[in-house]
Amino acid sequence: MNVDNDTLRRVLDNPEAIAAVERIEGWRALGDHIIETIINNSEKVKELKNKAKNKELTGKEEKQLTEAEKEYKSKRKLIQEKLIKFATRIPAFMYLTDFRENTLQDVITKLEPDLFLAVTGLTVKDFHLLVRLKVFNTEQMNQAVFAFRRYEDASLRYTGIESHEGLTHYGLYDTVVGRE
Repeated sequence: MNVDNDTLRRVLDNPEAIAAVERIEGWRALGDHIIETIINNSEKVKELKNKAKNKELTGKEEKQLTEAEKEYKSKRKLIQEKLIKFATRIPAFMYLTDFRENTLQDVITKLEPDLFLAVTGLTVKDFHLLVRLKVFNTEQMNQAVFAFRRYEDASLRYTGIESHEGLTHYGLYDTVVGRE
């Protein structure tokens, strides 16, 4: 998942994306109006920094800048942590279904959209929007799904269970690979 400054800015600049991420489980724990606070502090910090370049800040404004920067960074960090936590659940979602040979994107958008909504609080439209905003790093998501699959298979084999006999292909996030 991409939680860098550019990605967060794309999310924060898109009202639909803000509405989507606010539906993610546990988002309300961050507090009301967190997005607005971040945007407002961002603008305030930008304004004060421009003023500081011209050496026009008073002592009070310098203190405001410091406080606004701290709050801005703190709130952004909370959002990053929440998005990362959400991203780690995406690969696990696939294993609530029996569609091991399909890509996770297909499972979410075509095969089990209602289950995805129930588990994450996001609709397929929300998912497509987050994909379009490049919130999900395809390479990392493929690796995460593959790692989760290996862990699941190894755990089941240890107990003597073959999860899906005869499976010849594994679906990852956006690609399918042949079984070794």
